[in-house]
Amino acid sequence: MSPFDFLIEPLQYEFMIRALATTVIAAVVCAVLSCWLVLTGWSLMGDAVSHAVLPGVVLAYIVGAPFALGALLFGFLAVALIGAIRDTSRVKEDAAIGIVFTTLFALGLVLISVTPSQTDLSHIVFGNILGVSNGDLLQIGVLAAIAFAVLVIKRRDLTLFAFDPTHARAIGLNPKLLGALLLGLLALTSVVALQVVGVILVVAMLIIPGATAYLLTDRFGRMLIIAPVLSATCSVIGIILSYWMDAASGGLVILVQGAAFTVAFLFSPRQGLLTRGLARRVARRA
Repeated sequence: MSPFDFLIEPLQYEFMIRALATTVIAAVVCAVLSCWLVLTGWSLMGDAVSHAVLPGVVLAYIVGAPFALGALLFGFLAVALIGAIRDTSRVKEDAAIGIVFTTLFALGLVLISVTPSQTDLSHIVFGNILGVSNGDLLQIGVLAAIAFAVLVIKRRDLTLFAFDPTHARAIGLNPKLLGALLLGLLALTSVVALQVVGVILVVAMLIIPGATAYLLTDRFGRMLIIAPVLSATCSVIGIILSYWMDAASGGLVILVQGAAFTVAFLFSPRQGLLTRGLARRVARRA
């Protein structure tokens, strides 16, 4: 089989085209947001919000509302609860995150177990990218476009907030408002990625691309280009591999992203573990 056939044959099926389109859309917007999450150290917050949306999706199914609406509401609820616990008690933010996301995720699992359904709600947990309909694709595209547009419009303010909140306040920006905006975009983006890889693996799409780009460049502007390009490429490779291997699509997408991070971690020109070790050895010999 030629490489051309390897790439083209999966595209003969409509469900594969929809899966590719959906995954690339989600990968791009998640990767752009991940650049700010990595800089601000909010990786655990991404994990919390992505898990906390599970009960919202189940409740939306019960009342017949769109899944995205329930997920979005519970994403914002999780952010509000974490902030409330942190600001009104002695509990620190990392502990508040752990309490909120595990409790809400457990609530979602309980709701799934007691809810009679003709729909396999386990797809919410593990993703169902090959089952994406045209309506799902449209919904994901609209939500992703909103998140991406806000990130592009507010990129300068968000970047200043990530690097130096004190300076941002000094020039008239509101760091708390920018933080709330970033958390709101995190909730929105989690909903976008939910259909692709499920609740459990959403955090990987929100962290790995930005972390990989962070190892490859010292300039934030380049990060914003490298991360989405790399994430989209990994997504295409993962979906095509899942077709030929008959394996879980979402899992393979994340595995390919993890492999890309490993390569960057070992061989990045400036930050790579092996590259730096080789440079030190050469320097000692010199």
